[in-house]
Amino acid sequence: MLQQTQVTTVIPYFERFMQRFPDEAALAAASLDEVLHLWSGLGYYARARNLHRAAERIRDELGGRFPTQFAELASLPGIGRSTAGAILALSRGERQPILDGNVRRVLSRYLGIEGDPSAPALHALLWQRAEECTPPKNVATYTQAIMDLGATVCTRRRPRCSSCPLAAHCRAHRSGREELIPAPRARPARSARHAFLLMAARNDGSVLLTRRPASGVWGGLWCLPEFRETGEASAFARRTLGEMRRVPKPLESFRHAFTHFDLTITPLYLECTHPVPRVQEAEGDFVWYNPREPASVGLPAPVHSLLARMLKED
Repeated sequence: MLQQTQVTTVIPYFERFMQRFPDEAALAAASLDEVLHLWSGLGYYARARNLHRAAERIRDELGGRFPTQFAELASLPGIGRSTAGAILALSRGERQPILDGNVRRVLSRYLGIEGDPSAPALHALLWQRAEECTPPKNVATYTQAIMDLGATVCTRRRPRCSSCPLAAHCRAHRSGREELIPAPRARPARSARHAFLLMAARNDGSVLLTRRPASGVWGGLWCLPEFRETGEASAFARRTLGEMRRVPKPLESFRHAFTHFDLTITPLYLECTHPVPRVQEAEGDFVWYNPREPASVGLPAPVHSLLARMLKED
């Protein structure tokens, strides 16, 4: 959870997640829908899917035993070299280097390593330096300390050098280049996209949702059917819901920001008058979702907000 999300945001999610899934067995036995439901709002949903798949692998292929060997641990979904090293260093005291974003920043500044740390040559050099700096003893303390130092003192912007215990020997600080090291990663220009979400509602208040593909935006979550234009939404309603006469009504558009692009969402409201006990299976994976009696499924934050607004206005 902490890999892409701030601590203050994570805490209530972590507490609910651990209460429901106290160990790998409980997580593996749960449905992906329930896992995503408890993850909804944290974003980067591939993390939740990988966590669930890793628990299943531990149950099905490792006899329910959490791996303690580095190679075996690093092979689990969502666990790479740095995460595997952190797990073994913190839980078993093994001498394993780590190189998350905070550690890269600390090492780059302290050693005066200029350039983009994500560049292959520089990344390899930083791994070498991380290995050299990891002590033979008290590894768990060192590992937690260097991560916390990067998260709270050696921050990306406005580092608190006056509070840093390494400031006297930090090459970036001594040369006044704290804000220049490490060099920022070159990011592509943000793009803008537009999507139309169909809010097809039955008279009992339930709304049609469809499961998103496992990969991509909102992967694995349940979402309002998405279309590129209103005509596509109308054709879908006629074909699938039997709504031959009514045209979906556009509601106020709003913007949702992703990492690399901004998405403008226009909801299209359609009150179904035709009896719709179920949708055609040929159309995909659908479910009628009643916000008044919400099922444990994962919803993207904008969809959750739309349904909450619909309930409030009802």
